[in-house]
Amino acid sequence: MQHAVGSPLPPPHQWGHGPVGGPPAAQHSGPHHPPPQAHPAPGFTPPAPQPPVPPVPPAPPAGRPPAPPVPHPPAPPAGPPTVPQPPVPPYSPPPRQPPGDVTGHLPLPPAAPFTAPAPAAPDPATTMLAVLLIGPAGAGKTSVAKYWADHRRVPTAHISLDDVREWVRSGFADPQRGWNDHSEAQYRLARRTCGFAARNFLANGISCVLDDAIFPDRPAVGLGGWKRHVGPGLLPVVLLPGLEVVLERNAERSGNRRLTDEEVARIHGRMAGWYGSGLPIIDNSQLDVESTARVLDEVLARAIASPPKW
Repeated sequence: MQHAVGSPLPPPHQWGHGPVGGPPAAQHSGPHHPPPQAHPAPGFTPPAPQPPVPPVPPAPPAGRPPAPPVPHPPAPPAGPPTVPQPPVPPYSPPPRQPPGDVTGHLPLPPAAPFTAPAPAAPDPATTMLAVLLIGPAGAGKTSVAKYWADHRRVPTAHISLDDVREWVRSGFADPQRGWNDHSEAQYRLARRTCGFAARNFLANGISCVLDDAIFPDRPAVGLGGWKRHVGPGLLPVVLLPGLEVVLERNAERSGNRRLTDEEVARIHGRMAGWYGSGLPIIDNSQLDVESTARVLDEVLARAIASPPKW
């Protein structure tokens, strides 16, 4: 079908125009033939193409709720502007260090020789000790040992050999009636018992002081036995006043501890051999008990710093 030149063209067929739900071909009866191409009139400019219209979703059936809209992910926020990074220099290994005392890559200075600090002056009043007082009868061993043990600032026990020897009541071998095998055996038994007691006190943190009349000409029986029973840390000290003082003090004693003057003189003469032994000796002829205990502390302080060899 031709239209007159200059007359307006009929509107194009689009979806939605015409009967609802019917396709465009339903508007014409008979076979469908494509319309002939019309030649536009001179000077006619065709309209710009329109964007496609999105299809309208069909209405949901009656009684069913509409479907929720499909959410769209939000657009990612714009990040900070990219800052250009400086170029990374190529890796070069550190120079090798010469062999020696190094830590990592830093050489250490040469080490100075280690010097141990000087020990503090020993205090015999607060140090755990085992002391053996040696001397003749009447030298004041028992009196000095008791006073020294009473006035220490740490627990200290006094172990008297004569007291332990007198534990034997029936069958006691009294040296005043003569020295024999029985008296010798009881002295050895008493020394061994005192040594065990001293070790037990020391193992429980209690110092001890012992007293005995040991002869220097029999070191294996005297000092050797005490060293075996108590230990090498035992510190022996000799109390040796003059003969006149010893005789005077012996005269004040009583019981089986008082000896004859001849026996006292004989024992005192044998004790003189300690002067060449290297053991510390205290002449307490002009000292009372308190002064002798004070001198004993001074002697023990030197013995702790430099133990005597015996």
